[in-house]
Amino acid sequence: MNLQIKYLRNMYLSGALTPSDLVKQLDAEIGSDNSRHIWIRRLTLDEMLTFAKNLEGKTVSDLPLYGIPFAIKDNIDLADIPTTAGCPEYGYTPSKSATVVQKLIDAGAIPVGKTNLDQFATGLVGTRSPYGACQNSFNPEYISGGSSAGSAVSVALGMASFSLGTDTAGSGRVPASFNNLVGHKPSCGLISTRGVVPACRTLDCVSIFALTAEDAAKVLESAQGYDVEDAYSRKETIKLNTFSNSSFSFGVPKTEQLAFFDNTETPALFKQAIQQLESLGGKAVELDFEPFLETARLLYEGPWVAERYAAIREFFETKPDAIFPVTKQIIAGATKFSAADTYVSHYKLKALQRKAEAAWDSVDIIVTPTAGTIYTIEEVNADPVLCNSNLGYYTNFMNLLDLSATAVPTSFQGDGLPFGVTICAPAFNDKQLLALAAKLQNHFLKTLGATGLPPIK
Repeated sequence: MNLQIKYLRNMYLSGALTPSDLVKQLDAEIGSDNSRHIWIRRLTLDEMLTFAKNLEGKTVSDLPLYGIPFAIKDNIDLADIPTTAGCPEYGYTPSKSATVVQKLIDAGAIPVGKTNLDQFATGLVGTRSPYGACQNSFNPEYISGGSSAGSAVSVALGMASFSLGTDTAGSGRVPASFNNLVGHKPSCGLISTRGVVPACRTLDCVSIFALTAEDAAKVLESAQGYDVEDAYSRKETIKLNTFSNSSFSFGVPKTEQLAFFDNTETPALFKQAIQQLESLGGKAVELDFEPFLETARLLYEGPWVAERYAAIREFFETKPDAIFPVTKQIIAGATKFSAADTYVSHYKLKALQRKAEAAWDSVDIIVTPTAGTIYTIEEVNADPVLCNSNLGYYTNFMNLLDLSATAVPTSFQGDGLPFGVTICAPAFNDKQLLALAAKLQNHFLKTLGATGLPPIK
Protein backbone atom coordinates (compact mmCIF):
# COMPACT_ATOMS: atom_id res chain seq x y z
CA MET A 1 0.00 0.00 0.00
CA ASN A 2 1.32 3.44 -0.88
CA LEU A 3 1.24 5.52 2.32
CA GLN A 4 2.57 8.76 0.87
CA ILE A 5 0.39 11.50 2.32
CA LYS A 6 -0.51 12.97 -1.07
CA TYR A 7 -1.67 9.55 -2.33
CA LEU A 8 -3.83 8.79 0.71
CA ARG A 9 -5.31 12.25 0.70
CA ASN A 10 -6.33 11.90 -2.94
CA MET A 11 -7.92 8.53 -2.13
CA TYR A 12 -9.90 10.02 0.77
CA LEU A 13 -11.01 13.04 -1.26
CA SER A 14 -12.24 10.81 -4.08
CA GLY A 15 -14.16 8.57 -1.68
CA ALA A 16 -12.17 5.50 -2.77
CA LEU A 17 -10.87 4.96 0.77
CA THR A 18 -12.05 5.54 4.33
CA PRO A 19 -9.88 5.66 7.47
CA SER A 20 -11.53 2.44 8.71
CA ASP A 21 -10.69 0.71 5.44
CA LEU A 22 -7.12 1.90 5.75
CA VAL A 23 -6.48 0.64 9.28
CA LYS A 24 -8.05 -2.73 8.51
CA GLN A 25 -5.78 -3.16 5.50
CA LEU A 26 -2.77 -1.86 7.42
CA ASP A 27 -3.40 -4.16 10.37
CA ALA A 28 -3.61 -7.16 8.05
CA GLU A 29 -0.45 -6.20 6.15
CA ILE A 30 1.65 -5.60 9.27
CA GLY A 31 0.38 -8.78 10.89
CA SER A 32 1.87 -10.16 14.09
CA ASP A 33 5.45 -10.63 12.90
CA ASN A 34 7.91 -8.37 14.75
CA SER A 35 11.11 -10.18 13.82
CA ARG A 36 12.85 -6.90 12.95
CA HIS A 37 12.10 -5.64 16.49
CA ILE A 38 10.25 -2.56 15.25
CA TRP A 39 7.40 -2.35 17.75
CA ILE A 40 7.25 -2.25 21.52
CA ARG A 41 3.46 -1.92 21.58
CA ARG A 42 1.45 -1.92 18.37
CA LEU A 43 -2.16 -0.78 18.66
CA THR A 44 -4.80 -3.42 18.13
CA LEU A 45 -7.20 -3.17 15.22
CA ASP A 46 -9.99 -2.11 17.59
CA GLU A 47 -7.78 0.62 19.07
CA MET A 48 -6.92 1.98 15.62
CA LEU A 49 -10.54 1.76 14.55
CA THR A 50 -11.52 3.99 17.47
CA PHE A 51 -9.36 6.76 16.01
CA ALA A 52 -10.59 6.03 12.48
CA LYS A 53 -14.26 6.15 13.47
CA ASN A 54 -13.71 9.47 15.24
CA LEU A 55 -13.06 10.88 11.77
CA GLU A 56 -16.41 9.74 10.40
CA GLY A 57 -18.59 12.68 9.47
CA LYS A 58 -15.62 15.07 9.38
CA THR A 59 -14.54 16.81 6.19
CA VAL A 60 -11.25 15.65 4.66
CA SER A 61 -10.30 19.14 3.53
CA ASP A 62 -10.70 20.48 7.08
CA LEU A 63 -8.08 18.13 8.54
CA PRO A 64 -4.58 18.29 7.00
CA LEU A 65 -3.66 14.78 8.21
CA TYR A 66 -7.07 13.15 7.81
CA GLY A 67 -6.67 9.37 8.15
CA ILE A 68 -2.86 9.44 7.92
CA PRO A 69 -1.26 6.60 9.98
CA PHE A 70 1.77 7.41 12.13
CA ALA A 71 4.13 5.66 14.53
CA ILE A 72 5.39 7.06 17.82
CA LYS A 73 8.79 6.51 19.42
CA ASP A 74 8.21 4.91 22.80
CA ASN A 75 9.60 7.79 24.80
CA ILE A 76 6.67 9.96 23.66
CA ASP A 77 3.33 9.60 25.42
CA LEU A 78 0.16 8.27 23.80
CA ALA A 79 -2.78 8.37 26.22
CA ASP A 80 -3.65 5.03 27.85
CA ILE A 81 -0.79 3.19 26.10
CA PRO A 82 2.35 2.38 28.14
CA THR A 83 5.50 4.47 27.65
CA THR A 84 8.69 2.50 28.37
CA ALA A 85 11.56 4.54 26.87
CA GLY A 86 12.94 1.12 25.98
CA CYS A 87 13.05 -0.06 29.61
CA PRO A 88 10.09 -2.21 30.76
CA GLU A 89 10.76 -1.63 34.46
CA TYR A 90 10.62 2.14 33.91
CA GLY A 91 7.28 1.94 32.10
CA TYR A 92 4.18 3.94 33.02
CA THR A 93 0.78 4.52 31.41
CA PRO A 94 0.04 8.21 30.77
CA SER A 95 -3.49 9.58 30.98
CA LYS A 96 -2.75 12.27 28.39
CA SER A 97 -0.88 12.23 25.10
CA ALA A 98 2.21 14.34 24.55
CA THR A 99 1.36 17.78 23.17
CA VAL A 100 2.73 16.91 19.72
CA VAL A 101 0.85 13.60 19.56
CA GLN A 102 -2.43 15.28 20.48
CA LYS A 103 -1.87 17.99 17.86
CA LEU A 104 -1.38 15.34 15.19
CA ILE A 105 -4.46 13.38 16.28
CA ASP A 106 -6.46 16.63 16.25
CA ALA A 107 -5.23 17.12 12.66
CA GLY A 108 -6.71 13.72 11.76
CA ALA A 109 -3.68 11.40 12.07
CA ILE A 110 -4.14 7.84 13.36
CA PRO A 111 -1.58 6.24 15.73
CA VAL A 112 -0.36 2.77 14.73
CA GLY A 113 1.84 1.99 17.70
CA LYS A 114 4.87 2.69 19.89
CA THR A 115 8.27 1.91 18.41
CA ASN A 116 11.54 0.42 19.64
CA LEU A 117 14.49 2.63 20.50
CA ASP A 118 17.94 2.72 22.02
CA GLN A 119 17.03 2.70 25.70
CA PHE A 120 16.38 6.16 27.14
CA ALA A 121 17.21 7.53 23.67
CA THR A 122 20.91 6.99 24.34
CA GLY A 123 22.56 5.83 21.12
CA LEU A 124 22.65 6.18 17.34
CA VAL A 125 22.59 2.47 16.57
CA GLY A 126 19.19 0.91 17.42
CA THR A 127 20.77 -2.09 19.17
CA ARG A 128 20.62 -0.94 22.81
CA SER A 129 17.21 -2.29 23.67
CA PRO A 130 15.90 -5.20 25.75
CA TYR A 131 13.21 -5.50 23.08
CA GLY A 132 15.87 -6.60 20.57
CA ALA A 133 18.15 -4.88 18.07
CA CYS A 134 16.05 -3.14 15.42
CA GLN A 135 17.07 -4.29 11.95
CA ASN A 136 17.69 -2.19 8.87
CA SER A 137 14.78 -2.10 6.43
CA PHE A 138 17.02 -3.04 3.47
CA ASN A 139 19.30 -5.64 5.06
CA PRO A 140 18.52 -7.15 8.48
CA GLU A 141 22.21 -7.79 9.16
CA TYR A 142 22.75 -4.03 9.36
CA ILE A 143 21.74 -1.55 12.03
CA SER A 144 18.64 0.57 11.66
CA GLY A 145 20.32 3.55 13.21
CA GLY A 146 19.00 5.03 16.42
CA SER A 147 17.90 5.95 18.83
CA SER A 148 14.64 6.38 16.88
CA ALA A 149 15.10 2.93 15.37
CA GLY A 150 11.60 1.49 15.03
CA SER A 151 10.20 4.88 14.07
CA ALA A 152 12.36 4.92 10.94
CA VAL A 153 11.98 1.27 9.96
CA SER A 154 8.19 1.32 10.38
CA VAL A 155 7.90 4.13 7.82
CA ALA A 156 10.49 2.63 5.47
CA LEU A 157 8.64 -0.69 5.38
CA GLY A 158 5.25 0.89 4.69
CA MET A 159 3.70 0.47 8.14
CA ALA A 160 3.11 4.20 8.67
CA SER A 161 3.09 7.33 6.54
CA PHE A 162 5.32 9.17 8.99
CA SER A 163 6.61 8.78 12.51
CA LEU A 164 7.80 10.76 15.47
CA GLY A 165 11.27 10.32 16.86
CA THR A 166 13.43 12.41 19.12
CA ASP A 167 16.76 13.99 18.29
CA THR A 168 19.35 15.10 20.79
CA ALA A 169 22.54 13.92 19.09
CA GLY A 170 21.35 12.67 15.70
CA SER A 171 18.60 10.21 16.55
CA GLY A 172 16.21 11.72 14.03
CA ARG A 173 18.72 11.86 11.18
CA VAL A 174 20.96 8.77 11.26
CA PRO A 175 18.04 6.28 11.07
CA ALA A 176 16.54 8.31 8.22
CA SER A 177 19.77 8.04 6.25
CA PHE A 178 20.06 4.29 6.82
CA ASN A 179 16.47 3.66 5.67
CA ASN A 180 16.07 5.94 2.63
CA LEU A 181 13.86 8.47 4.43
CA VAL A 182 13.74 12.16 5.11
CA GLY A 183 14.47 12.96 8.75
CA HIS A 184 13.79 16.48 9.96
CA LYS A 185 15.32 17.75 13.19
CA PRO A 186 13.40 20.92 13.87
CA SER A 187 14.68 24.01 15.59
CA CYS A 188 14.85 23.46 19.33
CA GLY A 189 11.53 24.44 20.90
CA LEU A 190 9.59 24.56 17.63
CA ILE A 191 7.75 21.32 18.53
CA SER A 192 6.73 20.90 22.16
CA THR A 193 8.55 18.24 24.18
CA ARG A 194 5.86 18.12 26.88
CA GLY A 195 4.99 14.45 27.35
CA VAL A 196 8.40 13.26 26.14
CA VAL A 197 10.77 11.33 28.43
CA PRO A 198 13.81 13.63 28.48
CA ALA A 199 17.31 12.60 27.44
CA CYS A 200 19.06 16.00 27.60
CA ARG A 201 16.13 18.26 28.27
CA THR A 202 17.90 21.47 27.26
CA LEU A 203 18.70 19.97 23.83
CA ASP A 204 15.90 17.50 23.05
CA CYS A 205 13.80 17.85 19.90
CA VAL A 206 10.87 15.84 18.61
CA SER A 207 11.83 14.81 15.06
CA ILE A 208 9.85 13.71 12.01
CA PHE A 209 10.52 10.75 9.71
CA ALA A 210 8.71 10.77 6.38
CA LEU A 211 8.83 9.19 2.95
CA THR A 212 9.35 12.58 1.31
CA ALA A 213 10.41 16.07 2.32
CA GLU A 214 6.99 17.28 1.17
CA ASP A 215 5.35 14.89 3.65
CA ALA A 216 7.69 16.00 6.45
CA ALA A 217 6.78 19.64 5.81
CA LYS A 218 3.09 18.76 5.90
CA VAL A 219 3.49 17.02 9.27
CA LEU A 220 5.58 19.87 10.69
CA GLU A 221 2.78 22.36 9.94
CA SER A 222 0.48 20.45 12.29
CA ALA A 223 3.11 19.42 14.87
CA GLN A 224 4.74 22.77 15.57
CA GLY A 225 3.52 25.54 17.82
CA TYR A 226 4.32 27.37 21.01
CA ASP A 227 3.37 25.48 24.19
CA VAL A 228 3.12 27.72 27.24
CA GLU A 229 3.28 24.65 29.51
CA ASP A 230 6.63 23.55 28.07
CA ALA A 231 9.43 25.65 29.54
CA TYR A 232 11.66 24.88 26.54
CA SER A 233 9.08 25.76 23.90
CA ARG A 234 9.99 28.83 21.84
CA LYS A 235 8.04 31.22 19.67
CA GLU A 236 9.46 31.41 16.17
CA THR A 237 11.84 34.35 16.02
CA ILE A 238 13.69 36.32 13.37
CA LYS A 239 16.04 34.02 11.48
CA LEU A 240 19.78 34.57 11.56
CA ASN A 241 19.77 34.11 7.80
CA THR A 242 17.33 33.32 5.03
CA PHE A 243 18.11 31.87 1.64
CA SER A 244 16.64 31.27 -1.77
CA ASN A 245 16.20 27.71 -2.95
CA SER A 246 17.15 28.72 -6.50
CA SER A 247 20.37 30.55 -5.67
CA PHE A 248 22.25 29.72 -2.51
CA SER A 249 25.69 29.03 -1.12
CA PHE A 250 26.46 25.93 0.87
CA GLY A 251 29.38 25.16 3.13
CA VAL A 252 31.30 21.89 2.87
CA PRO A 253 33.95 20.77 5.38
CA LYS A 254 37.55 20.82 4.22
CA THR A 255 38.55 17.54 2.59
CA GLU A 256 40.87 16.64 5.46
CA GLN A 257 38.01 17.18 7.93
CA LEU A 258 35.67 14.73 6.21
CA ALA A 259 35.53 11.26 7.78
CA PHE A 260 34.14 8.11 6.15
CA PHE A 261 35.58 5.51 8.56
CA ASP A 262 37.14 3.19 5.97
CA ASN A 263 34.03 3.13 3.78
CA THR A 264 35.37 3.20 0.21
CA GLU A 265 32.06 4.14 -1.46
CA THR A 266 30.61 6.99 0.55
CA PRO A 267 33.22 9.66 -0.35
CA ALA A 268 32.17 9.47 -4.00
CA LEU A 269 28.49 9.44 -3.03
CA PHE A 270 29.00 12.62 -1.03
CA LYS A 271 30.72 14.29 -3.99
CA GLN A 272 27.75 13.26 -6.12
CA ALA A 273 25.36 14.96 -3.68
CA ILE A 274 27.45 18.13 -3.84
CA GLN A 275 27.18 18.07 -7.62
CA GLN A 276 23.41 17.63 -7.31
CA LEU A 277 23.20 20.71 -5.09
CA GLU A 278 25.29 22.68 -7.57
CA SER A 279 22.94 21.66 -10.38
CA LEU A 280 20.08 23.10 -8.32
CA GLY A 281 21.75 26.52 -8.16
CA GLY A 282 24.02 26.06 -5.17
CA LYS A 283 27.59 27.34 -4.87
CA ALA A 284 29.97 25.24 -2.77
CA VAL A 285 32.20 27.02 -0.25
CA GLU A 286 34.88 25.17 1.71
CA LEU A 287 34.62 25.74 5.47
CA ASP A 288 36.89 25.15 8.43
CA PHE A 289 34.72 22.64 10.25
CA GLU A 290 36.80 22.45 13.43
CA PRO A 291 34.46 24.57 15.63
CA PHE A 292 31.60 22.22 14.70
CA LEU A 293 33.65 19.07 15.36
CA GLU A 294 34.92 20.43 18.66
CA THR A 295 31.36 21.25 19.70
CA ALA A 296 30.27 17.71 18.77
CA ARG A 297 32.86 16.23 21.11
CA LEU A 298 31.43 18.19 24.03
CA LEU A 299 28.11 16.33 23.92
CA TYR A 300 29.37 13.00 25.24
CA GLU A 301 32.86 13.91 26.47
CA GLY A 302 31.54 16.84 28.48
CA PRO A 303 29.01 17.21 31.30
CA TRP A 304 25.92 17.15 29.04
CA VAL A 305 25.81 13.43 29.69
CA ALA A 306 24.85 14.41 33.25
CA GLU A 307 21.50 15.57 31.85
CA ARG A 308 20.82 11.95 30.89
CA TYR A 309 21.58 10.97 34.48
CA ALA A 310 19.39 13.77 35.88
CA ALA A 311 16.46 12.66 33.72
CA ILE A 312 16.32 9.19 35.30
CA ARG A 313 18.34 9.75 38.49
CA GLU A 314 15.96 8.11 40.94
CA PHE A 315 15.37 5.11 38.66
CA PHE A 316 19.11 4.80 37.93
CA GLU A 317 19.95 4.75 41.63
CA THR A 318 17.20 2.36 42.71
CA LYS A 319 17.10 -0.07 39.76
CA PRO A 320 20.50 0.01 38.05
CA ASP A 321 20.25 -3.63 36.95
CA ALA A 322 17.17 -2.80 34.88
CA ILE A 323 19.23 -0.59 32.56
CA PHE A 324 20.80 -1.93 29.36
CA PRO A 325 24.54 -2.50 30.01
CA VAL A 326 25.96 -0.05 27.44
CA THR A 327 23.38 2.57 28.38
CA LYS A 328 24.25 2.19 32.06
CA GLN A 329 27.96 2.54 31.27
CA ILE A 330 27.40 5.80 29.38
CA ILE A 331 25.04 7.40 31.89
CA ALA A 332 27.17 6.31 34.86
CA GLY A 333 29.99 8.43 33.40
CA ALA A 334 28.00 11.52 34.33
CA THR A 335 28.86 11.24 38.01
CA LYS A 336 32.52 12.16 37.44
CA PHE A 337 31.64 15.74 36.45
CA SER A 338 31.48 18.50 39.04
CA ALA A 339 29.43 21.69 38.93
CA ALA A 340 32.65 23.55 38.13
CA ASP A 341 33.26 21.22 35.17
CA THR A 342 29.82 22.09 33.87
CA TYR A 343 30.48 25.82 33.97
CA VAL A 344 33.88 25.42 32.29
CA SER A 345 32.24 23.41 29.49
CA HIS A 346 29.51 26.01 29.07
CA TYR A 347 32.15 28.72 28.72
CA LYS A 348 33.87 26.59 26.08
CA LEU A 349 30.57 26.02 24.27
CA LYS A 350 29.85 29.76 24.25
CA ALA A 351 33.23 30.42 22.62
CA LEU A 352 32.64 27.69 20.05
CA GLN A 353 29.18 29.05 19.26
CA ARG A 354 30.75 32.42 18.47
CA LYS A 355 33.33 30.79 16.17
CA ALA A 356 30.69 28.68 14.42
CA GLU A 357 28.45 31.71 13.85
CA ALA A 358 31.10 33.16 11.54
CA ALA A 359 30.32 30.43 9.00
CA TRP A 360 26.92 31.96 8.31
CA ASP A 361 28.57 35.14 7.02
CA SER A 362 29.72 33.22 3.95
CA VAL A 363 27.13 30.45 3.44
CA ASP A 364 23.37 29.95 3.58
CA ILE A 365 23.44 26.28 4.57
CA ILE A 366 26.01 23.64 5.49
CA VAL A 367 26.06 20.18 3.89
CA THR A 368 27.65 17.05 5.35
CA PRO A 369 27.15 13.32 5.04
CA THR A 370 24.49 12.30 7.54
CA ALA A 371 26.83 9.48 8.53
CA GLY A 372 30.15 8.55 7.00
CA THR A 373 29.41 4.83 7.01
CA ILE A 374 26.99 2.17 8.24
CA TYR A 375 27.74 -0.87 10.42
CA THR A 376 26.39 -4.37 10.79
CA ILE A 377 24.70 -5.27 14.07
CA GLU A 378 27.61 -7.64 14.73
CA GLU A 379 30.15 -4.84 14.27
CA VAL A 380 28.27 -2.58 16.68
CA ASN A 381 27.99 -5.33 19.30
CA ALA A 382 31.74 -5.88 19.06
CA ASP A 383 32.61 -2.21 19.66
CA PRO A 384 29.44 -0.34 20.64
CA VAL A 385 30.96 2.91 21.91
CA LEU A 386 33.41 3.53 19.03
CA CYS A 387 30.84 2.72 16.33
CA ASN A 388 28.30 4.99 17.96
CA SER A 389 30.85 7.79 18.27
CA ASN A 390 31.71 7.53 14.57
CA LEU A 391 28.03 7.79 13.64
CA GLY A 392 27.74 11.04 15.61
CA TYR A 393 30.65 12.74 13.86
CA TYR A 394 28.36 14.91 11.70
CA THR A 395 25.35 15.09 14.04
CA ASN A 396 26.34 15.77 17.66
CA PHE A 397 26.90 19.52 17.28
CA MET A 398 23.48 20.46 15.87
CA ASN A 399 21.45 21.19 19.00
CA LEU A 400 24.40 22.63 20.94
CA LEU A 401 24.72 25.19 18.13
CA ASP A 402 20.94 25.75 17.85
CA LEU A 403 20.60 24.63 14.23
CA SER A 404 17.72 23.17 12.23
CA ALA A 405 18.58 20.20 10.01
CA THR A 406 17.12 17.86 7.41
CA ALA A 407 18.56 14.48 6.43
CA VAL A 408 17.89 13.69 2.77
CA PRO A 409 18.48 10.40 0.93
CA THR A 410 20.61 10.98 -2.17
CA SER A 411 21.95 7.63 -3.41
CA PHE A 412 22.68 3.98 -2.70
CA GLN A 413 25.86 2.04 -2.09
CA GLY A 414 26.69 -0.88 -4.33
CA ASP A 415 25.34 -3.29 -1.71
CA GLY A 416 21.91 -1.64 -1.87
CA LEU A 417 22.15 0.29 1.40
CA PRO A 418 21.05 3.94 1.31
CA PHE A 419 23.29 6.98 1.67
CA GLY A 420 22.24 10.53 2.36
CA VAL A 421 23.34 14.00 3.34
CA THR A 422 22.20 16.50 5.93
CA ILE A 423 21.54 20.16 5.17
CA CYS A 424 21.46 22.52 8.13
CA ALA A 425 20.94 26.19 8.88
CA PRO A 426 20.41 28.39 11.95
CA ALA A 427 17.23 27.90 13.97
CA PHE A 428 13.82 28.56 12.38
CA ASN A 429 14.92 27.92 8.80
CA ASP A 430 12.88 24.72 8.89
CA LYS A 431 10.56 25.52 5.99
CA GLN A 432 13.40 26.63 3.74
CA LEU A 433 15.42 23.49 4.51
CA LEU A 434 12.50 21.19 3.77
CA ALA A 435 11.77 23.02 0.51
CA LEU A 436 15.39 22.59 -0.59
CA ALA A 437 15.33 18.97 0.61
CA ALA A 438 12.30 18.36 -1.60
CA LYS A 439 14.17 19.70 -4.64
CA LEU A 440 17.21 17.58 -3.84
CA GLN A 441 15.13 14.48 -3.18
CA ASN A 442 13.16 14.90 -6.40
CA HIS A 443 16.44 14.93 -8.28
CA PHE A 444 17.11 11.43 -6.93
CA LEU A 445 13.90 9.88 -5.60
CA LYS A 446 12.77 6.74 -7.38
CA THR A 447 11.27 4.67 -4.55
CA LEU A 448 9.70 5.38 -1.15
CA GLY A 449 11.69 4.07 1.82
CA ALA A 450 12.26 0.35 1.37
CA THR A 451 8.83 -0.27 -0.15
CA GLY A 452 9.94 -0.30 -3.78
CA LEU A 453 6.94 1.88 -4.60
CA PRO A 454 7.39 4.97 -6.79
CA PRO A 455 6.51 8.40 -5.37
CA ILE A 456 3.37 10.23 -6.40
CA LYS A 457 4.40 13.48 -8.06
